[in-house]
Amino acid sequence: MKGMKFKILILFLLIFKLSYSQSDELDGNKLTYVRNVIELFKQSNVDSISSVMNYPLRRAYPIPSVKNEIEFKLRFTEIFDKTLIDRIANSKIEQWSDVGWRGIMLDNGVIWIDSYQGQIIAVNYQSDFEKKQIQELIEKEREKLHSSLKTFESPIYKIMTQNYLIRIDKLSDYKYRYASWKIGEEESSKPDIIINNGELEFEGSGGNHVITFTNDIYTYKIYRNIIGEEDSPDTTLEVEKNGKIILTENGKLIAE
Repeated sequence: MKGMKFKILILFLLIFKLSYSQSDELDGNKLTYVRNVIELFKQSNVDSISSVMNYPLRRAYPIPSVKNEIEFKLRFTEIFDKTLIDRIANSKIEQWSDVGWRGIMLDNGVIWIDSYQGQIIAVNYQSDFEKKQIQELIEKEREKLHSSLKTFESPIYKIMTQNYLIRIDKLSDYKYRYASWKIGEEESSKPDIIINNGELEFEGSGGNHVITFTNDIYTYKIYRNIIGEEDSPDTTLEVEKNGKIILTENGKLIAE
């Protein structure tokens, strides 16, 4: 019996190693893409780096996205400080992982490269400049909000769906707040709905996640699609009543 258990354990470890290798190791074009990005950052070649970026390049809300190559060159040093440049330029191939259709990530996802064209599709890093910029933008935004929404730790998302303007904020107790208005209303007006008990749950290693809010018999879910297919929406709103889905609307992130 012990011998059988040992054989099963060995078989399990072999299967795990094989699946890990198939999903994480780089080969073919993917290896070429990674080496190209590393070399561009070794040279600090901003022009060439701008040509391998996928636009718009999202930044942490409320910082506006980078819309095109011209804007990227102007904002390059705001996003890529020396720490990040050195981290990419000095990275080893072993630090990059193939995460299937989601792309190729450096370390725990500090940047992501598209698996099919070799473009940089996400930069999950904040320089000191951007951290300061975020705080300044938050305070400006706070002044414009309805009095019921002025208290929060940090804004997470502002979303436009077909019928709703939705705002998600992180509160100081590690909970999230959901506020929504009908399209056409302003954030300075009283929200139609406010729910303060949201909880965040990540879905895999790509950064995709869902924030769930409960309001009596209703459940509101905001799905954030960070890494997905080309035509994937930024977000999806899903509303349940007594566990049954009664509304689904795709949403677009707003960064003013």
